[in-house]
Amino acid sequence: MPARHRTALFAMLLATCPALPVAADEIVLPREAQIGPRPFYLVDKMKDGPLKRALSQCTGPFHRTDFSIGHRGAALQFPEHSRESYLAAARMGAGVIECDVTFTKDRQLVCRHSQCDLQSTTNILTVPDLAAKCSQPFSPADPLTGKKASAKCCTSDITLAEFKRLTAKMDGFNPNATTAEDYQSGTPRWRTDLYATTGTMMTHDESIALIKSLGAKFVPELKAPEVPMPFDGDYTQEKYATQMLAAYKAAGIPASDVFPQSFNLNDILYWVKTEPDFAKQAIYLEERSGLDPNRPETWKPSMAELKASGVAILGPPIYAMLALNDKGEIVPSAYARAAKAAGLDLIGWSLERDGPLNKGGGFYHKSVKAAIDRDGDTLTVLDVLAKQVGVRAMFSDWPATTTFYANCMGMK
Repeated sequence: MPARHRTALFAMLLATCPALPVAADEIVLPREAQIGPRPFYLVDKMKDGPLKRALSQCTGPFHRTDFSIGHRGAALQFPEHSRESYLAAARMGAGVIECDVTFTKDRQLVCRHSQCDLQSTTNILTVPDLAAKCSQPFSPADPLTGKKASAKCCTSDITLAEFKRLTAKMDGFNPNATTAEDYQSGTPRWRTDLYATTGTMMTHDESIALIKSLGAKFVPELKAPEVPMPFDGDYTQEKYATQMLAAYKAAGIPASDVFPQSFNLNDILYWVKTEPDFAKQAIYLEERSGLDPNRPETWKPSMAELKASGVAILGPPIYAMLALNDKGEIVPSAYARAAKAAGLDLIGWSLERDGPLNKGGGFYHKSVKAAIDRDGDTLTVLDVLAKQVGVRAMFSDWPATTTFYANCMGMK
């Protein structure tokens, strides 16, 4: 193209897309969700049938949806609970974004999946003065004895200011490491370190401000403390639970935009008593030991008892909601049917967390493993959860997948 034509074309584009003044630190999201190639890859890998045909014809545009929850942000490829991970989730159309909440030595709330995961999710072991504060310093592997490398570094070992000095990385560690540097190089091969060079650590307050600016809703999880409570004399579980919700009040966030969650039923019941507006959307996360989705005697308290106690939403892992029928087809489990019959909403966790599904998946698909043999089964499972189980929303490590499905199926 001649230079004069290129100049004219550029001028025309500028005229039709005028620049808007944007502050240097302002986040501007595209008007439509950017889902990238992965959802279409999953469609291509599905078994032939009506669902694949329907999804193959879905080309967008795609929009943000509350059905799509960013699990730790977009943890499939970005360091979990980092600013970068939250931004990726929002750009992929997640209408709700998760901050797992725990506390530092000076009782400040921060976003981490576990109170004591800093050794595998951050660079703390290569920051000498902070590594020295870890509950259990790095111990190298010994190939002669078979001893594995280990370390334990907790948010409660360090102050908020020290926490902010860390860099988030992809979750993983090398159990055969003989140096701290090697220990931190354990990202599973089906994830990537491509976007993990500058993971920005997030306080709970910072996550609220960021997620609010992105126009999304909030799903904070009160993580189980790994230190004795009360912590530091008088920091009780109740103070901890109250502090988490107080942050949303202080930021002017309406309770209707918050889905507080916990694996501890006592936390949920405490909110029912003290914060009834927030409790209306509180999620009781299911991980009861010995749970069998087809044996009601392993669901104690019962579904009816949970509902009567004030629980509104139950958050089970995918496997608890699914079973195989006599034909080997994926169907709702007895657990899922009982929950819905009792009037409990269901929000499931976590899609895209098992890695490649060509060998049946892992923990999240264990109840339907015999029916899983390809990555495209991600969408088959999601379709059963959405249409037959009737989940209200789904956590996903790659929210583009849930955004794609919800838009294609006309869900909000």
